[in-house]
Amino acid sequence: MATILAFGAYHFPISDQSLPLFLLRYSPIPTPYLGSVSSGCRYRRLQFSVSASRDRKVEEKSSDDRRAGTLAGGRRSLGMEVRKQVEKGLASEDGVVDFEWKWPLWKELPMRYKLIGTTSLAFVVCNMDKVNLSVAIIPMSHQFGWNSSTAGLVQSSFFWGYALSQLPGGWLAKLFGGRKVLEVGVLSWSLATILVPNSAGFMPGLVLSRILVGIGEGVSPSAATDLIARSIPLQERSRAVAFVFGGLSVGSVLGLLFAPPIIQACGWESVFYIFGILGIIWCLAFKFVKEAQPPLDAKEEFVKEAQPPLDADYFDFRERPMDVVDHFVVSKPEEKSRSSSFEELSNSLKDVPWRAFFRSRAVWAMVYAHFCGSWGHYTCLSWLPTYFGEELGLNLTEAAWVSILPPLGSILVTSIAALFADNLISNGVETTTVRKTCQTIAFLSPAICMTLSSLDLGLPPWEVVGVLTCGLALSSFALSGLYCTHQDISPEYASILLGITNTVGAVPGIVGVALTGYLLDSTHSWGLSLFAPSIFFYLTGTVVWLLFASSKPQTFT
Repeated sequence: MATILAFGAYHFPISDQSLPLFLLRYSPIPTPYLGSVSSGCRYRRLQFSVSASRDRKVEEKSSDDRRAGTLAGGRRSLGMEVRKQVEKGLASEDGVVDFEWKWPLWKELPMRYKLIGTTSLAFVVCNMDKVNLSVAIIPMSHQFGWNSSTAGLVQSSFFWGYALSQLPGGWLAKLFGGRKVLEVGVLSWSLATILVPNSAGFMPGLVLSRILVGIGEGVSPSAATDLIARSIPLQERSRAVAFVFGGLSVGSVLGLLFAPPIIQACGWESVFYIFGILGIIWCLAFKFVKEAQPPLDAKEEFVKEAQPPLDADYFDFRERPMDVVDHFVVSKPEEKSRSSSFEELSNSLKDVPWRAFFRSRAVWAMVYAHFCGSWGHYTCLSWLPTYFGEELGLNLTEAAWVSILPPLGSILVTSIAALFADNLISNGVETTTVRKTCQTIAFLSPAICMTLSSLDLGLPPWEVVGVLTCGLALSSFALSGLYCTHQDISPEYASILLGITNTVGAVPGIVGVALTGYLLDSTHSWGLSLFAPSIFFYLTGTVVWLLFASSKPQTFT
């Protein structure tokens, strides 16, 4: 039976269904001028509060209970409840209705979701600062008289720093905690980005500033991996990785969209200042998020974040050998770092089981798979706009807009792949099988699409663009394959493992991009220079991954 809520002379029927956005909680408030139930009075003043939770049910008493005198019998307890509500400011003494708005909406989110959200925003800014030079390099070359070789040197200098910082970033993330390293990394690359306009007229200074940008961005993947490994349970890991690293695709889209109009309106220098300031703003917001968390006991924090209530099997502690404090409050490496000496830092580096890493076939499979995936990604990221313009005959504007399509498709595919992987794991499918399936899709899809594009099938330009977009977008399944495996096999050393594989994965950014240009000058064939090497690495990477990859936890002792 629906409950009737009285507001003066108006009656509002409330069904038993929970409200979709703002749920209504009420409790009857006895007032001096309202008679008892037995005197014939059927309505009492009601106190309401609004909650932004979607799942909470509306608690109500039936009219039959009221007629039976249930409320009259519980009058004293209701009075005590009213006094508590009045003390909290949710109701006035005369029964006036007050509303409690849960704002901002993210205020009640568990801490791990806030960390994942802000980390994803860091990766958005990361790729915005990475692609801004690819747009600004055109007016910069005209202003300073650079040829193609000089422009290529400037762009490749980013990958020098990116490759050099992978292993140090993983070690620092394990030692100090991923959150601290991520914060320092974002601040470093943001300040280096702001320095680019001031050093552009001096080539060594410009190269150094881009190397610093690469160093700052290079420590960030390992830091994010450490944060995910320490904060996110296995059943949510694919979605967390996809959400965080999916920020790279969003950053590419936003950078390619906003950089051209900013440069046209304010000059090429402005894009570096604006994007660099965005990173500094992120650092301030990230620190605010951390400091906003109340200092709760570890068990209280665990209970608070378990919504809905989770049983002990929710967290697979066999795969996560760290305790609850390490997951939800503060990482032990971060506490230890406050009193660490240089000698302890050196000892901690020696404690890393490097030999055990390289004796593992699963680690070698991750290393080679990362190299193969990066070859296709970096070469296409650098050369596809030129391919669209020269081979397909698109003008500059069309080529620029078309270049946005693959990262846009990646955003959609990333969310689908994450749900696909997590649902399989939740339904009992072995984690190794899930990771192998996702990574196979990530490799074979672009290989097939590049093969179709390189063959002379008479396809019109826009169909070729569509085929390549689909293939590159489906390669985002790697975020639920390779990029989750580091945390699967060892949450403790996940950041260092990603540092190892990402170091090798940065080599195609230095070698592959240059080699593609050399092959293009030698063969004048896009199929042989751009697509053939990528297809080769995609296929061999698939074979190695299926044979040797594993997500089973390893102790590395």
